[in-house]
Amino acid sequence: MFIKRKKIAIVGSGLVGSLLSIYLSKKGYIVEIFESRDDMRKEAFSAGRSINLALSNRGRKALREVGIENKIMSISVPVHKRLMHSISGDLTEQYYGKKNQAIYSVPRKELNCMLMDLAEENGVKINFSNKCIDIDFENTELKFKNSERKKFDFVFGSDGAGSIVRKKMNLFSDLNVYTNIIDCGYKELTIPPSNKGAWIIDSDALHIWPRESYMVMALPNQDGSFTITLFFPLKGKNSFENLKTNSDVNDFFSTKFPDLVPLIPNLSDQYFNNPVSSLGIIRCDSWKVNNFMLIGDSCHATVPFYGQGMNAGFEDCNLINEIINDSSKSSLFKTPVNEFLNKRRLNTTAMQDLSMHNFIVMRDKTGDDKFLLQKKIEALFAEKNPTKWTPLYSMVTFSHIDYNDALIIGKKQEKIMREIMEIKNIDLIWDSQKIQDKILSLL
Repeated sequence: MFIKRKKIAIVGSGLVGSLLSIYLSKKGYIVEIFESRDDMRKEAFSAGRSINLALSNRGRKALREVGIENKIMSISVPVHKRLMHSISGDLTEQYYGKKNQAIYSVPRKELNCMLMDLAEENGVKINFSNKCIDIDFENTELKFKNSERKKFDFVFGSDGAGSIVRKKMNLFSDLNVYTNIIDCGYKELTIPPSNKGAWIIDSDALHIWPRESYMVMALPNQDGSFTITLFFPLKGKNSFENLKTNSDVNDFFSTKFPDLVPLIPNLSDQYFNNPVSSLGIIRCDSWKVNNFMLIGDSCHATVPFYGQGMNAGFEDCNLINEIINDSSKSSLFKTPVNEFLNKRRLNTTAMQDLSMHNFIVMRDKTGDDKFLLQKKIEALFAEKNPTKWTPLYSMVTFSHIDYNDALIIGKKQEKIMREIMEIKNIDLIWDSQKIQDKILSLL
């Protein structure tokens, strides 16, 4: 008996939309992606508009499930630690987890291009320069800027933080959308490789220059360069609005980041040629209306300070795949989808809260001796008691524990550590059995 294969549309050919299309195509669905922009694979590389991405265990699992992990890992650089740079030039390192655990620095554009290639190899049709401008929710129909209309069995909105699908869904059925644009933006700069094409600073580290109300981060690329991101207030004394001239930029960096200046040629040119981009979070109470569902940044955009935006979006794809039938079934979902979405929304909200908190940690605390000592105590206790304590960062980055569970456990751990850090002479006895026993007693 002939069974008609269901047709699914995905609005947005970004990272999550492209990966989701591979999952759905492998399930047997006919999948089309609609992208408002031109095909980025045909454009010259343009720096300045993207933070390097940190691929970690959640994202890797999602790639592994569709057999593309090794291909994606081939464009990554492993990063095992943070390396903090003080104004005086002192360096302090902090491993992310166990010494064999790493996050992986991946260039966004190269990753996106590779995912689109893999989607097409799996039979997905990508329609570029095809902007969705309206939606018929009763008939599962999309209307495009060229006046074309197309009907589908189901539509996923994966069109990012500025999602047109979310906006139209919100007009049709109030999603109670919450948007919080923080008072900090970012600008990208580049440390080029040496004349021999090598890295000129440690490539095994995420470099951080923490300066309380602002910071600089640097992640390595395979070509020997580093992508630098300046996270800076939009307004105020030290802010983007106050760096107006070449001398403003050079004076500011020379004063606040003296060891960074020699690494960036044409600093002021790079600074003024690259745009300032905004940062924020988006939440909504519902991700599904009729046969339309949001995924990724369109429903849970976050700030980049835990490196979980892409990983959470990829995890969406893997989790949705688990509740979707193959294309021969009459129903798209084999389990109650609203129950799944309620749980997922709880977890992505926790992920956003963790990301906002980590902004403060990275900006204000990674240069603080007391904070660094606390992390050393936690790491030592976790090493000796692996079944009793997993540091919060490791739960988020190197495990698949629900984000909300990690948040709850992390709060309990922080309460314990506040008490530990108040112990007299903690800096002298931090690695003693007395401290180990005290933590055990507080669990």
